[in-house]
Amino acid sequence: MIRGRILNAGTAQGPALVLSEPVSFWGAFDPRTGRIVDVHHPQCGSAMAGRILLLPETRGSGGTPGGIAEAIRRGTGPKGVILITPDINLAIGAAVAAALYQRDCPVIAVAPEDYALLVTWPELAIAADGVVSPPVRQ
Repeated sequence: MIRGRILNAGTAQGPALVLSEPVSFWGAFDPRTGRIVDVHHPQCGSAMAGRILLLPETRGSGGTPGGIAEAIRRGTGPKGVILITPDINLAIGAAVAAALYQRDCPVIAVAPEDYALLVTWPELAIAADGVVSPPVRQ
């Protein structure tokens, strides 16, 4: 179990989607489909829906909150996000989705050494207290 810094509270569980490079949620991501559309991104075409997204950092833009909030609203966005470098725009977008649409998408920042371990786990669970662990099977 790894305790992260909560940037946006919530709970989530699902398969991991590990991005090897940062992505912008404004222009490189399509909130209608939930797919990475930047043709230069190594994971171009990957869908985020239903996944716990792991990426070291994002490529910032003032449009990020709108892009991620819209994807969360549509159900095409990630279930949760784990990064190394905190991103206020991403956290605000997830908070907007929670406030307006009652849809949780926790955003958690972790230390680089913890991130290196998390990317090896195929499925993740994020608890309300910011603890990330493998999912509990019932």
